[in-house]
Amino acid sequence: ENMSDFSLNISDCTQVVVPEEVFFTVAAAGILENLLILIAVVRNKNLHLPMYFFICSLAISDMLGSLYKTLENIFIILCKMGYLTRHGDFEKKLDDAMDSMFILSLLGSIFSLLAIAADRYITIFYALRYHNIMTLRRALVILAIIWAFCAGSSIAIALFSYEAATVIPFTIFFPLMMFFILCLYVHMFLLARSHAKKIASLPSSTVHHRTNMKGAITLTIFLGVFLCCWAPFVLHILLARFCPHNPYCACYMSIFHVNGTLIMCNAIINPMIFAFRSPELRSTFRKMFCPR
Repeated sequence: ENMSDFSLNISDCTQVVVPEEVFFTVAAAGILENLLILIAVVRNKNLHLPMYFFICSLAISDMLGSLYKTLENIFIILCKMGYLTRHGDFEKKLDDAMDSMFILSLLGSIFSLLAIAADRYITIFYALRYHNIMTLRRALVILAIIWAFCAGSSIAIALFSYEAATVIPFTIFFPLMMFFILCLYVHMFLLARSHAKKIASLPSSTVHHRTNMKGAITLTIFLGVFLCCWAPFVLHILLARFCPHNPYCACYMSIFHVNGTLIMCNAIINPMIFAFRSPELRSTFRKMFCPR
């Protein structure tokens, strides 16, 4: 709130406020949609595959992002009503817990996307050995390591968020991971194009290749949506830390609520992509909502 007031004083940009009703509606929709993804994967044994477990990991990250914004707005409402203060010890701990949840959601999304990208890469270029390389047990171990690392990192970053030595590595980590995933995609599509020419004479292989490439394209859509929804908020963190007194930075930070809404929109869009691109998930949803 102090940053918002300061932004108004040194810039001509009007603070953009998103109604609380919009926040709660978007957040609730994101939580429910991702919960449906989790239920569908649990109920359908055909979906008990490493790829869908990684997708569930991404869904959990999206749910945490929506839950974070929901709790944050409840906290703000309680402060306005006088039930909580902004500088008390309890409120400070609550704020740290919510910050930790936000960072956990961001890191969980990044590493889930990376795991899905690696899974698609193995599926395309090591198709005959895929089931030996990416076993269900190995996928669960990978997810356990990912979430243990993300949980530890989120707690550490939230506790030391006021230290530049903590903020700088965190903000640099985001573009580096995105760049790494992007390089993996470029390499994937270039090799896939070369392989497509070699297997053009094999009908069954071509069908299998197209199926795998469809998964790679789906993941590309995930990455694009993730960047559009999360990058503005990460940029806000950078500007708030390194140029809070600059009028141009303050002007950008006046759309803080819009950037927060974009995070929750990511949680809504991803399940729609799942349902639209996966025939198996569409079939599971039909059985869930239209049982015969």
